[in-house]
Formats: sequence, C-alpha cells, structure tokens
Amino acid sequence: MSNVNEIQFAVEKSVLDIGVKIVFPVIEGIDNTLISPEWMEKRKEILAHLLDEYKDIDYHADPILEGFHILHDRAGVKRRKNIPTSENLIRLLNKHGDVFFINQAVDIYNIISMESKLALGAHDIDHVDGNVTLRFTDGTERFVPIGQSEPVQNSPHEYSYCDDANEVLCRLEIRQVEKTKVDEQTKNVFYIVQGNEATDNDLLLTTARKIVDETIRYCGGKGRIIIPKVNC
Repeated sequence: MSNVNEIQFAVEKSVLDIGVKIVFPVIEGIDNTLISPEWMEKRKEILAHLLDEYKDIDYHADPILEGFHILHDRAGVKRRKNIPTSENLIRLLNKHGDVFFINQAVDIYNIISMESKLALGAHDIDHVDGNVTLRFTDGTERFVPIGQSEPVQNSPHEYSYCDDANEVLCRLEIRQVEKTKVDEQTKNVFYIVQGNEATDNDLLLTTARKIVDETIRYCGGKGRIIIPKVNC
C-alpha cells in the first residue's frame, strides 16, 4: 500500500489534450470519526443558498456542467448513463432538498463540489497500490465500484484514475471504488479536483485550497496541493 509521503501523481498528455484539467490535494492525519455541529449548521446555510441558486438551472446551458459532457463525448462515453458527479449532486439537491450525509470528510467535498461545479472525489491513500495515474483505460483494469464486492466490466478508452496494481480508483469523474472509499477509519486522503475547458486554473486551485482548509478545520490533519507530472 502507498505511503502518504511517497505517493506520486501523474496524468497522460492524451487525457489533457481532450480538455481534462486536474490537481490533487492531499491531506494526512484526519479524524473522520466525528460530526461537527458547526459544520452541520454551516452546511444547512450553504444548501439553502444553493437550492435558491440552482432552482431554475439549465444543466446543459451551464458551461462548466456541459464541459464534462463534452469530455465524455470526446472519450466516446454515452451522455445519458454518465451524469457528471457535480451535476448529479445538484440534481439530487433539487429533488430532495438535501444530499446524503456519508461522513464528515465526504460531506465537505460534496458541498464544495456543488458550490464550484467541479468534479471532486476522495480516496484513502492507505489502500492505494503504488502511485496514481490519470490515463485512458485499455479494458484490462480491475474495476470494483463502490458498494460492490465483485469486479465489473471495464471499457477501454475511458479516462480513469488508476493505481500501479492496474485497478481503477475512479472511472471518468463519476464512479469511485470500494477499494479506496473514504470512511470513518480513513486517516490519509487524496482528492480529485477535476475541471474542463470551461474552468480556469484559478478555479481549480481555489477549490483545492478550500478542500484543504475546510477539511483541516473540521477533521484536522495537514495538507498540500499536488500538480501531477505529465506523461507523454
């Protein structure tokens, strides 16, 4: 399993070429066992604001949300069955007036995902094998989606986050896996902060800093932001 101080992050140039933008915040030493009353009050206020802001949203007219669908088009992924994570969260919020609280760390990044419209995810570093690379799949990778116990078929030519054991950790920006899910026992986390051609670099970095700051505030730990190495 990966050491939090040694894990490296890379992205294939071919993935960047279709418009994917990515940075990786890393936070080590969190306490994800508690639920902060201060955070619960804050999330209530944020969700009320977002409900008002997004009540009449046209998902496909929004350049950031549509930007993820454009990435899917370029990767040959069908739109209907592959809703970008931030859009899916906003749809759930509009439908139910809330989003599911899973645990403190996950809730924080889910809220920030809706605020920024960026695709965010989190993974337990202690369950990663080796390093992480964002690359196009070839179909040989092992893929066990979160909530499942057996591998499912993995399609080729989908940009995915994979570790050195040839396991998918996140398919596109929409489906995370059981192997690295963040739960109450998680101590060390790497985050995906993914954008597209409609998102500038400042938004990615501002969002990454917000994840680090808010998570440390409510879960403790120490964090940094990693710009991945580009592999040709």
